[in-house]
Amino acid sequence: MKSLGIRLVVYAAFAVATQTFVCYKLSVDLTSRFDPEFYDFFTYSVVIVCFFMGICRFFSSLLHFKLPGKRPGEGNEIEGRASGRVVYKHRFGSSSDNPNVSNTKSRGICCLSGEDGDSCCGHRITEMAFGDGTRGDIDEVLHSRQLAVYGRDAMRRLFASNVLVSGMQGLGVELAKNLILAGVKSVTLHDEGAVELWDMSSNFIFSEEDLGKNRALASVQKLQELNNAVGVSALSTKLAKDQLSDFQAVVFTDISLKSAIEFNEYCHNHQPPIAFIKTEVRGLFGSVFCDFGPDFTVFDVDGEVPHTGIIASISNGNPALVSCVDDERLEFEDGDLVVFSEIRGMTELNDGKPRKIKTTNPYSFTLDEDTTNFSTYESGGIVTQIKQPKVLNFKPLREAIKDPTDYLLCDFSKFDRPPLLHLAFLSLDKFVSELGRFPIAGCEEDALKFIALTSDLNENLGDAKLKDINLKLLRHFAFGARAVLNPMAAMFGGFVGQEIMKACSGKFHPLFQFFYFDSVESLPTETLDPRDFRPLNSRYDAQISVFGSKLQKKLEDAKVFVVGSGALGCEFLKNLALMGVSCGEHGNLTVTDDDVIEKSNLSRQFLFRDLNIGSAKSTTAAAAASSINPLLRIEALQNRVGPETENVFDDTFWENLNVVINALDNVNARLYVDQRCLYFQRPLLESGTLGPKCNTQMVIPHLTENYGASQDPPEKQAPMCTLHSFPHNIDHCLTWARSEFEGLLEKTPAEVNAYLSNPGEYISSVRNTGDAQAKDNLEHIIECLDRERCESFQDCIKWARLKFEDYFASRVKQLTFTFPEDAATSSGAPFWSAPKRFPHPLQFSTADTSHLHFIMAASILRAEIFGIAVPEWAKHPKKLAEAVDKVTVPYFQPKEGVNIVTDEKATSISPASVDDAAIIDELIVKLEQCRKNLPSSFSMKPIHFEKDDDSNHHMDLVAALANMRARNYSIPEVDKLKAKFIAGRIIPAIATTTALATGLVCLELYKVIDGSHKLEDFRNTFANLALPLFSMAEPVPPKSVKHRDFSWTIWDRWIMRNSPTLRELLQWLSEKGLNTYSVSFGNCLLYNSMFPRHEERMDKKIVDLVRDVAKIELPPYRKHLDLVVACEDDEENDVDIPTISVYFN
Repeated sequence: MKSLGIRLVVYAAFAVATQTFVCYKLSVDLTSRFDPEFYDFFTYSVVIVCFFMGICRFFSSLLHFKLPGKRPGEGNEIEGRASGRVVYKHRFGSSSDNPNVSNTKSRGICCLSGEDGDSCCGHRITEMAFGDGTRGDIDEVLHSRQLAVYGRDAMRRLFASNVLVSGMQGLGVELAKNLILAGVKSVTLHDEGAVELWDMSSNFIFSEEDLGKNRALASVQKLQELNNAVGVSALSTKLAKDQLSDFQAVVFTDISLKSAIEFNEYCHNHQPPIAFIKTEVRGLFGSVFCDFGPDFTVFDVDGEVPHTGIIASISNGNPALVSCVDDERLEFEDGDLVVFSEIRGMTELNDGKPRKIKTTNPYSFTLDEDTTNFSTYESGGIVTQIKQPKVLNFKPLREAIKDPTDYLLCDFSKFDRPPLLHLAFLSLDKFVSELGRFPIAGCEEDALKFIALTSDLNENLGDAKLKDINLKLLRHFAFGARAVLNPMAAMFGGFVGQEIMKACSGKFHPLFQFFYFDSVESLPTETLDPRDFRPLNSRYDAQISVFGSKLQKKLEDAKVFVVGSGALGCEFLKNLALMGVSCGEHGNLTVTDDDVIEKSNLSRQFLFRDLNIGSAKSTTAAAAASSINPLLRIEALQNRVGPETENVFDDTFWENLNVVINALDNVNARLYVDQRCLYFQRPLLESGTLGPKCNTQMVIPHLTENYGASQDPPEKQAPMCTLHSFPHNIDHCLTWARSEFEGLLEKTPAEVNAYLSNPGEYISSVRNTGDAQAKDNLEHIIECLDRERCESFQDCIKWARLKFEDYFASRVKQLTFTFPEDAATSSGAPFWSAPKRFPHPLQFSTADTSHLHFIMAASILRAEIFGIAVPEWAKHPKKLAEAVDKVTVPYFQPKEGVNIVTDEKATSISPASVDDAAIIDELIVKLEQCRKNLPSSFSMKPIHFEKDDDSNHHMDLVAALANMRARNYSIPEVDKLKAKFIAGRIIPAIATTTALATGLVCLELYKVIDGSHKLEDFRNTFANLALPLFSMAEPVPPKSVKHRDFSWTIWDRWIMRNSPTLRELLQWLSEKGLNTYSVSFGNCLLYNSMFPRHEERMDKKIVDLVRDVAKIELPPYRKHLDLVVACEDDEENDVDIPTISVYFN
């Protein structure tokens, strides 16, 4: 008690001091602009009031001083438990944008006064969000990847939405997680049931300490941690229909059909309508029904950027023919609406009026308009697609369920499956309503009753009666009906979560109206004894009720390698922990990632919190996964997987694995892991996401082709001359801007440091290279150390002002002098024809804020690389303008004979010259002279481009560079966020797509671990949640090579053991009817039949040949060598044989 008293006193003092200080500081800020007498009076009054407020704060906090500590902004309990209600309220120190408590009454959250109290809400726990539904500016760092998918308008609508999630088993918590990460205004959790051990197969929130607690109440605090800006509350009593009026969308995951119809009718008829979703996951089966009201408007059906084209010509006719340049294929479709702009000549089309097009071709289309009497087309013009809103008329559940004609089909091999599953879910509802429970796994009596109910329903359908009912499928349905499996919950949590966001934002086309899915192929291939389904009183009992205890044991003993712990990796680790993968005595899960956590990760990578920023992803994710399932045997590494870490991920490591799961974000790393899995014949589960799109690919030894067997074509790159002299879209400007940023602030300072650290070695290297690039590097170094060297911040301002003049005035003047507006090509065609745009120089003005913004960002970053302190006035426009006015800008006179590259095939803007070596020698002399004038300790601080830190001015400069260049060429400018997407090469990403992809992959994991499935059992998937669209198909088998009476694929690797000699290798191949003419190890030729001297090597061991001929010292962890052997058959036809591995240890 003594310790308790001391803690109370300390807390009281802290509360009083904090309250007093905060309000005193506020008073200072408020009164600093008033006269001194009023200032003194007001400040002292505020301090006295604040002292008593601090005392009150202390006493109001006595009831919760022993709560577990939370990070800033996580929430403080401010009302005790005596009233039967616990309310949480954010601190002012939260990371939220707006420190104002939202209107709780409007969101259906209990007010502190109790006027919306327990009588209407039942027992309720509430986390209150900031803002009022129009929260201030979007946190563009946190939500940058999500903004790239939705855009600001849709995000604002999303941020203003209140959502109810009813049913907090596995599916409910997945939905809540995705909604909270997305940043809706509030999420209310509803569940009347208590946490059971059964729930822990699919719910990552619950621990054994939560057993017996109400599911909704037990979920609030952990879900709130995902995003402090979202209000998270809980309802634990029966819902009343009028409570739904507080929400824009409601989703039910565990509700009877009768109740669902009642709630749906209320939502459908409400003004405005409330979006209603009913979804269920039952074993390996799932269903979704959507009703967004009688007149739901979709603002953007697919989320794609409107297509554009550059016009080459327009005819005067009816209809008019519009031809576009063949720079890129047109993506228009018949019936699209388009607008025209920037046309010279036929200016009648520049009126902004949407016009319908038809007869579209790759580079032309016809305009549904008579242009006969229009002016004659001269040149230029842009055509842009106009997206039209779409209005959908949803049917209510009572009506739609009788005639469910609109099914979303996901697997064309199961085109007849949705009607049967529709009946199955209706039968299950009837079964539960009659017996008050779900069918028991393995109980044939229950399965027969369920099948009988389904048959009866089918008989009553009349003309819509199904001719064939799959009894085996219905039996599987009945056995797993009670279970909510984690992979199914993750998949449907992603799919349905996106549907809720469509309802809230109007972005993307919603499901219309039914979706049914099953993955019965995931079941073990062997017939299971009903006893295998019996519960074992473990956290995996729900999963055992579907797959049996034998597969569960295999999952627990699996050795798994997860490569990457970002968005995909976090979801995978959560799923694996809940499934019990690698949780047994012999199991092991290795996860590796060399990256650290950034703020932008937190909107998708849900295992991380803001207090983890800067920490290693792999170790943080592993710790979080272990908290989900303490039995998980996980090892976290921070190594990149590649050739340089083969001492870490050696032969033994790969050989001991059961499966590899890729969670990577780049193709090169995927290809390397694919080659390792191919080599060691290990299954690889591959997936990737891009905004609302995702794909999964199963790479199964000897059954499927490998990941690298097929690749997307490389992205089209803009020619170098286009980027430097002839940009015609903002992407070109931003690519150029990013390149200039890196050249000025990273590459050149790094070259300076490389030279200064070892001048002799650097000069020797430059002389040996002796090309145009080496010459350019020397010129840039000399500029940096001589003409453009900065010693004060005023020097930095001067440099920035002269750069502005060079980039946006002088270079343009030179370009238009060399190629005037009436210039012609060698063929006589106008030089400045589409897609080229004729530029105009900019006239610098301190009155133009965009000009001044460029100067500010450029001078601050220039000061940083020189280690110059930045004065406070640098960000003050008036004072900065005064400093800029002091800079004298020399007059520029364009020169004759300047060579400007126009060849689109050129890879360098600096042409090579026969005099490069001589010029380099002259530059070296100048460089050595510059070095003598430098302080001995001089060095520069290269800046590495970082797009996600808004305080570092990197994106300020890149956006300013791009927009000023766009202004030169009359290209529409973009804001900083759009610039960040393009220049930062941000990959659009949302949590829902990630959840969907990982759920699908984990359904395939069951098949892999079972180990006896055929090719036709596996599924590759492409999905687009925006449409929505699913395309599932069995994987492609590997290409087979046949020779005589045996065959092989890319999966095969021929192995020779016991360290054979070269002669033994050739003899071994000869016995297969193969005549060897070449043996290589890497780039070294060990044997060629055309070289007589190679006969001397025949009796040497191959490992000794490698050491002697290739001069390679083999590391101790290597057990074998891989040889590339060229062979031919007896008819001298080349035969492509597998890699041969020679084991010597």
